[in-house]
Amino acid sequence: MAQRGSGSTRGEDLEDIEQGIRAFIQAEVLPRHQSEQGEVLAHESRYDAAGRLRPEVLALMTEVRRASAVAGFYNMLLPTDMGGAGLGYEAYYRVWETIYHACGGTWWLGYQTVAHWARGASHLLSQATPRVKRDIVPALMSGEQMMCFAMSEPDAGSDAWRMSTRAVRTDRGTWSLSGTKQWITNGPYADHALVFAVTDPELARRRQGGISAFVVATDAPGFRIDSIIRMFGESGGDEGIISLTDVEVPDDQVVGVLGDGFRLAIGGVSQGRLYNSARAVGLARWALEEALSYAGERVTFGSKIIDYQGVSFPLAERAMEVRAAHLLGLDCARRLDEGRPSRKELAMAKCYSTETAVRTIDTAMQTHGGMGFTNELGLFDAWVQARKVCVADGTSQILRREIARSLAGGDHEL
Repeated sequence: MAQRGSGSTRGEDLEDIEQGIRAFIQAEVLPRHQSEQGEVLAHESRYDAAGRLRPEVLALMTEVRRASAVAGFYNMLLPTDMGGAGLGYEAYYRVWETIYHACGGTWWLGYQTVAHWARGASHLLSQATPRVKRDIVPALMSGEQMMCFAMSEPDAGSDAWRMSTRAVRTDRGTWSLSGTKQWITNGPYADHALVFAVTDPELARRRQGGISAFVVATDAPGFRIDSIIRMFGESGGDEGIISLTDVEVPDDQVVGVLGDGFRLAIGGVSQGRLYNSARAVGLARWALEEALSYAGERVTFGSKIIDYQGVSFPLAERAMEVRAAHLLGLDCARRLDEGRPSRKELAMAKCYSTETAVRTIDTAMQTHGGMGFTNELGLFDAWVQARKVCVADGTSQILRREIARSLAGGDHEL
């Protein structure tokens, strides 16, 4: 994973940052959700007939990013060599957990508060060329533009070495990219894509390199969004299928070392695992608190339902699991700050945290009875998020395989 800065940040400083994030959400996010204009943010009206987020929704997202950039939050997790604060991995974990805890499944504009590793000015672009840093990165850091991470393909999901997208040299000294990418989060809305393509088929076949990364403008000739991927019965979505047909890319839009893109991609996926661990714990904490609040007020048969073991014991189980998931993720982040090997620990944190979130949100919905399924409470939205990230950045099965291999290889540290 990329160097983020000088290392860890003091606990009291992190608490100040968390408080600042919560204050920003109260000042900039909630009013937009509660305004008359914010009606377009409702679950049933976010998307147009084509399944895309409505322009008004995208505009509100941009407003939050801009406001956060001005307030100093948006880029604070970026490395110092990109102009970020380089706060370290513990800050990264705690900030994202705070955002999802504060916003839950309801105030989702708040997810724009900090630059996401695959949507905003990604830390991966610290390895971009000077021209990309000069001409492309500033608009990402201001929140004006977004990007996406285009690696997965129809026949190359968990096994990325099987990707078929190709980049070949042209007689003009540029690159021509052709292929199809699938499950690309933010793909339908990004201004730029970080596209991974095979530049040396023989090395890629031997799984020894030969994959390179390119910054590609999504309005370039030959770049097309083929479709929006709809899931869970929703009328629109955030993921898309992208096709590239002879998309010409300048040589100075290669990111990192030519042929070493797979290592760059794994750095992004590792960052995604820490992010999704924090995201899952934040959503789980929010859902658990919603359930506890409701159970402490709802009266049936003359008693508050929290007094019934059938309600309180499952909540107690979930509380233990959420606490364990939080500590697992926090320990992993601190290991990364110390420069210690953490591949096994990242797999553990991501797998356990996401599965815990699914169970916790499901219990929260059950606690609320029929109301738990309504769009109004946002629990369903939170559950969908948690369920998706049991697959994103490494499925639970892939992660268990990684953990087992580490253990079999002699890494018994627990």
